[in-house]
Parts: sequence; structure tokens; C-alpha cells
Amino acid sequence: MSNSYSMKQFSSTAVITENGAFPSTTSISTINTKCKENDLEKNDYEPFQNRKLEHPNSDARSFANLLKSSLGSGILAMPAAFRNAGTVAGIFGTILLGYICTHCVFLLVKTSQEVAKVSKVPSLGYAETAEAVFATGPRQLRKFSRSIRIFIDWALTFTYLGACAVYVILIVDSVQQIVDYFAVDNGLSKAMYCAMSLVPILIFTQIKNLKFLAPFSAIANILLVLTFLICLHYICKDFPGLDSQPMLVKIEQWPLFIATVIFAMEGIGVVLPVENAMAKPEHFLGCPGVLNITMSVVILLYMIMGFLGYLRYGSDAKGSITLNLPTEEYAALAAKVFIIFAIFFTFMLQFYVPMEIVWRNTKNRVAQKHHNLAQTIMRAGFATLTVAAAATLPRLEQVIGLEGAFFYSFLGLIAPSLMHIIFNWERDLGKFKWILIKDSALILFGSFVLVTGVMQSIVEIIRTS
Repeated sequence: MSNSYSMKQFSSTAVITENGAFPSTTSISTINTKCKENDLEKNDYEPFQNRKLEHPNSDARSFANLLKSSLGSGILAMPAAFRNAGTVAGIFGTILLGYICTHCVFLLVKTSQEVAKVSKVPSLGYAETAEAVFATGPRQLRKFSRSIRIFIDWALTFTYLGACAVYVILIVDSVQQIVDYFAVDNGLSKAMYCAMSLVPILIFTQIKNLKFLAPFSAIANILLVLTFLICLHYICKDFPGLDSQPMLVKIEQWPLFIATVIFAMEGIGVVLPVENAMAKPEHFLGCPGVLNITMSVVILLYMIMGFLGYLRYGSDAKGSITLNLPTEEYAALAAKVFIIFAIFFTFMLQFYVPMEIVWRNTKNRVAQKHHNLAQTIMRAGFATLTVAAAATLPRLEQVIGLEGAFFYSFLGLIAPSLMHIIFNWERDLGKFKWILIKDSALILFGSFVLVTGVMQSIVEIIRTS
């Protein structure tokens, strides 16, 4: 989650940067020139053989990195997702959505690998892949290649910042729950808690070197594992019967279920950096392949946690199951404290990624002598906007649904399918144009999730405001 106040967010920064895959060093002009020279035809250039990696990752480490990016604290939101589907519908829905998300990741990686051959570059990031696809697609689309790269860059930026707002809400809700228990009637509103959280956020988001942030990732991992184990203890304690919750809920709630699962499961911003850093990138796709093995584990764990957590807490399941734990018990209190620090560390690392994207796109407009000041103002401004957004949004699970529907449905479902169609438009759309039909169906599904999920989330936010 994380999306997804998911571990995917903070692990992605470390994975991307330490392997040199983010930000991309492939220039726009280089891609466009090489694409035009090749004029839509593949050649004997093999990207895998031309990758020069100082520290390439093994299949096992790539599996671990991808697992971290898709599995984390997002799993704690799955009971709330099942609340909008039901027990049986939640199980089958999680499996189906997991397959769809996995296939869309496959499309993105496969397209990136194929267009890298045409572009004669070793590897490409998400935005660079989109640019190269348009540059090698139908001629009338080539003029939009640079614009689409900038668009995807900013879409990724706001996706990460949206996840940061989710983190702030979880931190504030957890702190408020603890403080309100020990100091009843303290008179502090959610807005006040958000204002207080802004102080440490403004301080720590000024750290510009990933080297100083990386150790926090390890701490966050440990805290998340401990939190997960404590939550499992309380879920299995006084466990109700399997028929204690409905198998199926009203259909109008399904869009929130879909959006939450996609938000929790999607690690679309991380998959290409992981694949780009592999010693044997040909092992990423295929059967079984790193991608399929990883996502099978993720789907299974998300399904189990959602099912058991929903049976235990039912309609009271909150956006993070830690909020359902009894504050008066020491173990539960420890879990709430752990999640506060884990998510705060996650926020710091998550925030690094959009700031790198924004700075990469704006630094040429600032005089060299003002770079430090400009970065300080930029980071403070975006951090303040993120906290302000969190202060205006009421409930965690609704914001998760809104983030999943609006951002992850586009970047995780629509964009990979659209790029796959464009890349193959003048090459091979398959027998009876089955690639066009299948990818169009995915685009329609993603659009359905985007529209209905956003509408349902807004309705719920207005209703509970």
C-alpha cells in the first residue's frame, strides 16, 4: 500500500537509488534520436548485455526487494478492504485483482524491455519507457513523447505525495488515539495534531542525502514485522465463527474494495528499478519468474490477513488494523507506538522520491548558487501541503480508497495497457488483434475503477465530514 502506506514506498527509494536506476540518466534527445534512426524496427542490440551494473542483484535479492515493495503495512488495511466486499467476495476479489495487477506489471516491464531494444539503451525507468513508446509508436504520436514523459513524472510525484498524506493521517490517528486514552478531554483536534506533526516532518524532510535515510528503512522493517505479529495475536484471540460476517455486501461498496486492494498491492513505481538492477533480468518475467513468485506470495498473505481481520473486527475494521487494538493493553499499545515510528520513517524515505523527480525537472531553471535554498523551500512547501491535505481529510480508509482509485488505477492499470497497445500498434497486435482487445478491456476496467472509486470515496468523505 502502498501503496499504500505500504513498505513498497520506503523500500523503493533505497532500491532505486542504490542501484543507480533512479533518476534515469537516459536523456530525452538520446532516446528520440535512436528511435528515429531505427524507425520502428528492432535490431540486434540486446539491452541486458549492455547493462553495466556495479552491484547487480541476484534473483533472490530481487525477489526480496520486490516483496518489500509490495508487502508491508498495507497488509494492515486489508480487513477494511474486505469490509467493502464480504468474506467470500473478498477472497475471490483479491485473487482476481492480484492477477490483473501482476499482468499489468508484466505489460510495463515487457514493453520497457522491448522498447529498450529499439531505442538502443540498456534500461529505462517508467517515465522514460512512456517517452520511448510514444517516440517509436505511430508517427502522429511521436511529437508527444517528451510531454508524456513529463506527465508520467508528475503523476508519479503526486502518487507518492498522496501516499505521504496517507502516512500523516495514520500517524496522527495513532498518536491521537494514544493521547486521548491517557489524557481524556484534552481538547486537541485532529488539525492540531497535524500541526504538531508538521514540526518533525519539516525537519527530517530536509535531509537530502539518501545515505542518511537508508538506516531508517531497516528500523521500519523491524517495527513493521513486530506490529504485524502483534496484530495476528489479537486477530486470533477470541476468534469468531466463519459465518460471523456476510459473504457478500452491497455492490455499491465494491469500488472502495477494489481501490483499496490496488492501493495496497501495487508497487508500479518500483518494478522497473528492481528489474533494471538484476544480474539476470531475463528471470524477472516468465514462469515461474521473480514477478510471478513474488506476487503469488503477496496475494496469499493479503487474502489471509483481510479474511481473518474482517472476521475478527467486521464492520468496525479501520484503515489500519492497529487502530482496532485495545490501547489499554501493553502489547497493543506497543504496536501503536511501533506503527507511528515505522510510518514516520517510511514518510521520510517516501518523500525523497517525489522531491528527486520535482528537482530533476526544475533545477535547470534555478541559478546554481541558489540550488540549496531552492531545494529547502521546495521540500518545506511540499511537506506543508501534504500535512495540510491530511488535515482536511477525515478517515484513513476513505483516503486510501481515493488514492488507490485516482492514482494507482492510472499508473498501475491504464498506463501500462495503453503503452503496450501503442508499442505494438504498427508491429504485432496478435491473431484477431487479441492484444488490442485484451489491453482495451484492462483500460476500461482501470477507467471504471478510477471513476467509480473516486466518486464513492468522495461520497463517503462528504458523508462523514
